[in-house]
Amino acid sequence: MAGRLAGRVAFITGAGMGIGREAALLFAEEGAGVVVADIDANAAKETVALVERRGGRALATIGDVALEADVRRMVADGARSFGRLDVLYNNAGVLWKDRDRSVLETDEKSWDRVIAINLKSAFWVTKYGIPELRRAGGGSVILMGSVSALAGFTRAQDAYTAAKGALISLTKSLAIQFAKDRIRCNIIHPGIVDTPLQAPYLTEALRREFESGIPLGRIAQPREIASVALFLASDDAAFMTGAELVVDGGFTAG
Repeated sequence: MAGRLAGRVAFITGAGMGIGREAALLFAEEGAGVVVADIDANAAKETVALVERRGGRALATIGDVALEADVRRMVADGARSFGRLDVLYNNAGVLWKDRDRSVLETDEKSWDRVIAINLKSAFWVTKYGIPELRRAGGGSVILMGSVSALAGFTRAQDAYTAAKGALISLTKSLAIQFAKDRIRCNIIHPGIVDTPLQAPYLTEALRREFESGIPLGRIAQPREIASVALFLASDDAAFMTGAELVVDGGFTAG
């Protein structure tokens, strides 16, 4: 398959559903081999089947992105299977509005788990993935931030917000450290996206409330965020590193 990612291999966390699945499909359409990393084996295998049905190449590797040993193994699985890694897309995350609330309400267990999945995971993926990008002669690291890192909300999710804010600093540090290795690192800040992550909380009333605050008048679709990730993964973004791309329908411009 020819395309913007022809001959490259992308490691995508949380690729079993939502934005991660759309990114896996889109990257494969553009010629990449895709390592589908997810904690849900069935979801990961479904993504692989969808990619292969469309003529692409994919591998499912199963583990918890918050655990160093699991990430080390998953990265090794991908590099061994495809012979290289060129893109690290740190997409995995959790959004627990019932447990992750104000600092006055969130317990230690919930705080630690949200930070581990949303922040520590990127630490492990880059720790073990960047050496593979170096061996490949360079590549692209993409982190998944959030508009929650850019603005405060009355419906507090302080662990999630803290993790996403920290990812901005990590992005800039990685961008400067590894520019000499031809490794770029950028971060995407999505607004609200219509994904399985949001589904448990997105009532019709809440959907209308969100849409009324978005200048473009609607919630994003997963493919729209995956398309931005594709841009950052490709040579179209060859002179971009350390950048923050806000994809929120104009919400933070208001």
